[in-house]
Formats: sequence, structure tokens, C-alpha cells
Amino acid sequence: MAAGSTIHTYFNGQWHDGDVPIMSAADHAAWLGSSIFDGARLFDGVTPDLDLHCARANASASALMMKPTVSVEDMVEITREGLKRFAPGAAVYIRPMYWATDGDATMIAPEPEATKFALCLEEIPMAPADASATLTRTQYRRPVLENAVVNAKAGCLYPNNARMLREARAKGFANALVQDAMGNVAETATANIFMVRDGEVFTPIANGTFLAGITRARHIKNLKADGVTVHETVLSFKDFEEADEVFMSGNMSKVTPVTAFDDRQYQIGPMARRVREMYWDWAATHG
Repeated sequence: MAAGSTIHTYFNGQWHDGDVPIMSAADHAAWLGSSIFDGARLFDGVTPDLDLHCARANASASALMMKPTVSVEDMVEITREGLKRFAPGAAVYIRPMYWATDGDATMIAPEPEATKFALCLEEIPMAPADASATLTRTQYRRPVLENAVVNAKAGCLYPNNARMLREARAKGFANALVQDAMGNVAETATANIFMVRDGEVFTPIANGTFLAGITRARHIKNLKADGVTVHETVLSFKDFEEADEVFMSGNMSKVTPVTAFDDRQYQIGPMARRVREMYWDWAATHG
């Protein structure tokens, strides 16, 4: 699925122009879902936390019982080489991927050594600074480690996200605020979540039911450095109904203010604007 206008793909040790075929019909991943990916960003000439995204790709592969074949350092170098193919000022989505080609004797478990790697770079603009989203409840929940590979950015987790989004959009909302198996708020269908109350910031505690994102961690560090109190804690739908502000955090857009949760309306508030400003300032000097 090509989302961008210009694509460059690294596969089998060389760069290719466009959306090239990389998987065979009988590959283990094609019919048993043994695939992972990660996502980083190039914008304004910077690639914030690129090394952490590459490291997470390797960790995700290991979590799916695949052997990573590219070191973090080499992955970063390959990425930087590929980004030179884009015009100055381009905004690019950086997607390293691993998948299994073969299974072991059971056919179900992937053969650890039968791992393929590709890196897809797609030119996708950053969302406008004033972009926002609306949220609603969903009947679907985040799984736990005992029944899903929630410790990986795995492709097999995303059909659950997709049905959350379909349900939300059928109700006239952009996204869904999602509970974990215990009934506590985990994140949205696509991104981590923050709320603001009385000048303090709250975000669901990382309890193993969702990926506590790299961008999420960066926002927390930036906020604390700016003197803001940040609580990583157990949160409910009621907490979000009583919040002053709500905003999402993810790699694709970095910060997205929320303007509604079901019947509760919010303004795009000063904390979300400040978080975005701090992230861009940090990226300009560390990216």
C-alpha cells in the first residue's frame, strides 16, 4: 500500500526506485503474519530519534522470534544514504521492516535465520500545525502479552486497530480512545494519548498492553525539563471527560490535539501547542 508520492526501497543490499515487490507468495509472513515494521520521520532536514526507531525494529523482530540481520548503526547509515535521494525540504516516512520467509518444522513458528529486511522511504507531508482529531469509545480493547505480541510493532496487531478505527468512523469520529483488558485507558487506535488537568499532564502508565512510544517518551522528557509535572498513571474514560486538554502523540504527526471525546468538547489548548513547540525545538538541535 503506497501512501506517498515518491518512494525509494532498499532491498537485497541495494536501492530501488518505487514500490518494488519484496515478498513471495509462500513466504511465512504472507500467510502467517510474521512481519514487523517501525516508523521514523525526516522533516525540516532532521531525523529525530532515528537510532531509537532502528533499535526498536530489531527488538520487534526478536519479539516475533526472528533474527535481526542489520545492526542499528548500519540501519541508520542505510537510511541516511537513502534520504539523499529526496529533494531538499522533503518530509519522508522512514519504515524499516523485517519478515520471515520460512517456518521451522512445525511451519507455524518462523525459522529465526530465515529473515528478510527492507527499508521503505515514502515522501509523506507532515500534518499541518493546526490539525486535530476527535475521539469516541470503542468496544475493542488492547490485548495483553499473554495472548498477543504487544511488545513488538508487529503487523499482525493492526487488524485490531483497524476495526477500532472503522467503528469510530462509522460513529462520525476520527479515532478511538481504547481501553486495555482491565478497562483502563491505554491509548488511541493509532497513537499514544495525553491529557491535561489543572496545568499538569497525565498519560496512561506503560503496562505492557501497548507500545509506549519513542515520541511519547520524548514529550515526557521535554515537559519535565520545562518544569511541567507529568503523571504516568492509571486513567479512565471519566478522567478524559474531566480533562482540560487532550492530545495524541505518535511518530507520523508528533502531536495531534483532540477537540472532542464523544459529547465532551475541548479547545486546542496551550499545553498541546507548547509540546509541539518544544518537540520541534528539540529536533532542530538533536535530529
